[in-house]
Amino acid sequence: MKTKDSLKTFIEENRESFDSQTPPDSSWQKIKSNLAKEPKQFFWNSISFWRVAAFMMLGLSAYLFMAKSYSKPDKQDIAALKGFSDLEVYYRGEITEKLDLVKRYQSQTGFNDDEVTQNLKKLEAMYLVLNDQMKKKPTQDLRDAMVLNFLVRIDLINQQLHKLDNPKVSAEKPKSIQS
Repeated sequence: MKTKDSLKTFIEENRESFDSQTPPDSSWQKIKSNLAKEPKQFFWNSISFWRVAAFMMLGLSAYLFMAKSYSKPDKQDIAALKGFSDLEVYYRGEITEKLDLVKRYQSQTGFNDDEVTQNLKKLEAMYLVLNDQMKKKPTQDLRDAMVLNFLVRIDLINQQLHKLDNPKVSAEKPKSIQS
């Protein structure tokens, strides 16, 4: 501790003599030349290079994504679309035929099920959306969804026909149980 105090007191006593002297200008030049030289910054190491590279990658990714989204359909997709038109004609014919049967039964029996009609309208609306998507970009998944839509509608109509065709059977069952 004594050495620290003695150094401190020496500096305090001689402060004016320390502050009055200035180093010569040439000494700064010597110090500067002896310092380690700053390495040259290469183009690869610059931050602006990496910013430009990231921006170009982002632009390229966006372009490729958009190009894929708006690309023309493949030959396989077009073939799926052409083959689907035959299926569409067949299923539409089946649906129309069965709906005519339902209307005839309903006019004879006076039975009308609005729930089935509403469900058929919803399925038709879904089909129209699927059909628009198929026109834009046909895929096998869309084709399968459209066929499934047709099959669900046909099944719904078949259930309605079964209800209309067998009202007597469902009415007779409780009578036979009572006797």
